[in-house]
Amino acid sequence: MLETIVLIFAYASIPLFLWMIIASISVRTTFTKYNGTSASCGMTAEQAARRILDINGLFDVNIGKCQGMLSDHYDPRNNTVYLSASTYSSTSVAAIAVAAHEVGHAIQHAEGYAPIKLRGALVPIVNVVSRLISPFLILGIIFEFIAITGLSISVYFYFGALICYALYALFTFVTLPCEYNASSRAKKQLVECEILTQEEVSTASKVLSSAAKTYLISFFMSLAQVARILLILLSARNRGNRD
Repeated sequence: MLETIVLIFAYASIPLFLWMIIASISVRTTFTKYNGTSASCGMTAEQAARRILDINGLFDVNIGKCQGMLSDHYDPRNNTVYLSASTYSSTSVAAIAVAAHEVGHAIQHAEGYAPIKLRGALVPIVNVVSRLISPFLILGIIFEFIAITGLSISVYFYFGALICYALYALFTFVTLPCEYNASSRAKKQLVECEILTQEEVSTASKVLSSAAKTYLISFFMSLAQVARILLILLSARNRGNRD
């Protein structure tokens, strides 16, 4: 029964990968679509972000510019909201929505929002384990085919890969409330700070919802990878029992 469940999750990675590609395309398509709709306030995304920050008393949070499209992010290390070139000077509803979302992360940090603190604590760990996954898998495969060492050694490497994937799955799981909460805060702030109208917020919501799907898919994909390694370990155990 356990192997059947694991097998289902493992093979789910194929449609999930395709779903991720479609979702990524959808994010860009949705942003491009509404990036041509100017906000009635006439503010740029940078100005809107600054207004939200100031109204919330976050005068010490800086706003910077970064390269790329939709590469916007908040960096707690230097307390800076980075807006991409496609967002920074744009007066569109889509750009303002993205900027407000990143400001939402700054507000989370300022308020000590628990999930964002846990996510921050996991970042250095995930940075390390993400580099170990491939070596563990490669070494597992190599030792599995070296008869003189036996199968048992390869299991240790697979188990190492399983731990790495499990930690990454935890990271993507913790990321979900951070992203959804930031979007919720963004929509609320855009109305309370009189930046967007209710109708414009409905449009902004479409942009933010489209982006949120990618984080949800990332979580399911990480679970599928955990299932895939579990399947390898279960297969190895069964072969070991037969031997």
